[in-house]
Amino acid sequence: MNVELIFRIAGVGILAAVLHTVLKQAGKEELAHLVSLAGVALVLMWVVQLLAQLFEQVRSVFHLY
Repeated sequence: MNVELIFRIAGVGILAAVLHTVLKQAGKEELAHLVSLAGVALVLMWVVQLLAQLFEQVRSVFHLY
C-alpha cells in the first residue's frame, strides 16, 4: 500500500470539505454538493483502479486466465 495514495485521498477529502463549507456559507448549496460529489467520484476512481490491480495480481499469483 502506498502511503502517498492515503495522503492524496485525505487531501481530497479535506479540500472538498473546506470548499463545501465555504460554498454553503456563501449560499451556493447546489455547487457545494457538486464539489462533494466530484471529490467522491475522484476517490472512487482511484479505488476502482486499485481493485483492478489487486484482481490482476491475484489472477497472476494463481495462474488464472
